[in-house]
Amino acid sequence: MARPSSAALRTDVRARPRPTGRERARRRIGAALLAGVALTGTASCAGSSDAAVAATVTPPASSTPPPPPPVYWPLTGLESGTVPAHPALAVKIENSVDARPQTGLGAADVVWEQVVEGGISRYVAVYHSTLPPQLGPVRSIRPMDPAIAAPLHGLFAASGGQAGYVRDVADAGLQVLTFDAGDDGFARIATRSAPHNVYVDTQALLAQADATHLADPAPQFDLATTPDQAGAVLAGTPASTLSLTLSGVSRPQWTWSAPEARWLRAEGGTPAVEADGARLGAANVVVLRVDVVSTGGVDPAGNPIPEIVLAGRGAALVASGGRTLPATWVKGGVADRVVLLGADGNPVRLAPGRTWVELVPNRGGAVTVGRIRGGVSCGTSPAGRTPRPGSGPPAAGRGCRCPPASGAGRCSTPRAGRSSRWPSPPAAGPARRPS
Repeated sequence: MARPSSAALRTDVRARPRPTGRERARRRIGAALLAGVALTGTASCAGSSDAAVAATVTPPASSTPPPPPPVYWPLTGLESGTVPAHPALAVKIENSVDARPQTGLGAADVVWEQVVEGGISRYVAVYHSTLPPQLGPVRSIRPMDPAIAAPLHGLFAASGGQAGYVRDVADAGLQVLTFDAGDDGFARIATRSAPHNVYVDTQALLAQADATHLADPAPQFDLATTPDQAGAVLAGTPASTLSLTLSGVSRPQWTWSAPEARWLRAEGGTPAVEADGARLGAANVVVLRVDVVSTGGVDPAGNPIPEIVLAGRGAALVASGGRTLPATWVKGGVADRVVLLGADGNPVRLAPGRTWVELVPNRGGAVTVGRIRGGVSCGTSPAGRTPRPGSGPPAAGRGCRCPPASGAGRCSTPRAGRSSRWPSPPAAGPARRPS
């Protein structure tokens, strides 16, 4: 189709009639109305778009990283923060009358008490979270020490020991440091007489750790994260005293202190303190009933050397938070740790804090659990028999004794104000001083 000429277009335009004033007004009003409709539609679309964008925009993620998980000391379960790895230090500490009060004993994470020659007890004190500058008095190795300290895979310090016993500790995977071998960190102090005067410098001992003994120890017991989650607190029986007979001359006692939230130790009826006067205590007291056998050997003083059999399984009593809970201890090989099992077969967790382990002989030893008021809970049961009231002296004037082969249960208690006859344990015969 041909485009019209410009002359024709001009003719067509000229031929159209000129609009009147009224028509021009109508056209202006219509144009204004169309413009308003157009603006309204534009605004409506823009509003819908902005709302959709606002609905889909998510707030920016926080730039603050989450706090790191807490770190705990492996032997106490208390929070430690980030600290350099270092080995556990097990030290053989004396507990004869001449050795008291000891230095640094209260700072140990775990203390094992064992009977040695003449019925006297000694400690294997394990340090990791706290390292006092000085410890002592330090004495010699005994045959049950490998089974106690091997799971730590750390350092073992002693004054010395028979060659076979020292070799057994080394063969168990521990690095042995002794005064007799001339290792650094040992010295005799002038304020005590030999052999009760060998003390150690803990930093000097740790500085000698070889490349295979630098790691932190593994936990030695199952530990709760808070005191109220400890097994004895959840399922145990209220108790105020724990009296033990390790031998005729070793009778430690523990009394629950609610204000201090720990068990306080006494040697017989005498409060146990450190050299600085601080009272010895623990969050947990774990009693393991054990067999004691003769090694056939004697120490340099001629005393027969006993050995505690810490293998297999046996009866146990766990004391935490002012309560006690019967349990069973299980230990496989020398390098395996002791596991505490409840009646349901599940591990018994200890309260966070320091732990003392009492190795009470099945034969000749005894455990008495007492309450200031009310009944008594006894719990050591390798043979499953019923506890016999009247088989030993009561704790704090009341209570009953659980014999070595007794079942968990409740013993009868003398009424207040009445006396009961309790046969005394056999008196210890004369014994020469152990080395």
